[in-house]
Amino acid sequence: MQRSTLLSGALLAVVAGLLCLVGEALGLNTEHVALVGGALGGVVGLVQDRTPAMRATGFLIGLFIAWLGFAVRALYLPDSASGRAVAAVAVVAVCVAFTAGSGEKIPLWTLLLGAAAMVAVYEETYTADSPAFLAQSPSAATGVLLAAGIGFLATSLRRPQPEPPAERSEVPPDEPAEEDVWVPADDTRELASTEGDRA
Repeated sequence: MQRSTLLSGALLAVVAGLLCLVGEALGLNTEHVALVGGALGGVVGLVQDRTPAMRATGFLIGLFIAWLGFAVRALYLPDSASGRAVAAVAVVAVCVAFTAGSGEKIPLWTLLLGAAAMVAVYEETYTADSPAFLAQSPSAATGVLLAAGIGFLATSLRRPQPEPPAERSEVPPDEPAEEDVWVPADDTRELASTEGDRA
């Protein structure tokens, strides 16, 4: 296992533990989102796809889209399976549309991770008290953003490893190998050379 991977994993574990320990003392409400946010932020930092800035931007946008999905549910949709289904379809569709609109500069998977982070930390709270959406959702979003941001920074220390050089063939591709050279049956050049050596 590479040293950078060990370092990133150790930092991420320390971050998750610290968020659980000091979150309540600082009033950040991060103790119940430390693992979810830190792990998902760590994934965004580890996956070498596009630039780190584009990956982080996608995560933020996806989280905001999911937050808007909760807002639409609270204002317009019934708190039922059908309402949740409509909101889920809308959130995923907006994420896909945003990626397409950016010319795929922002990868879709980062938006989906951001949306998943928001749903993971807030769905249960929303179901228990949906009228308190405006009061409760900002703290949930802030907590998961803090945990994800620290996880992202911790795993971004892992540098991409250079690709190993391609194995070179000893024989150039345009030149046939020695065993592939066809020699006519009546070719006497080798015989003449042999007889000259004997003389």
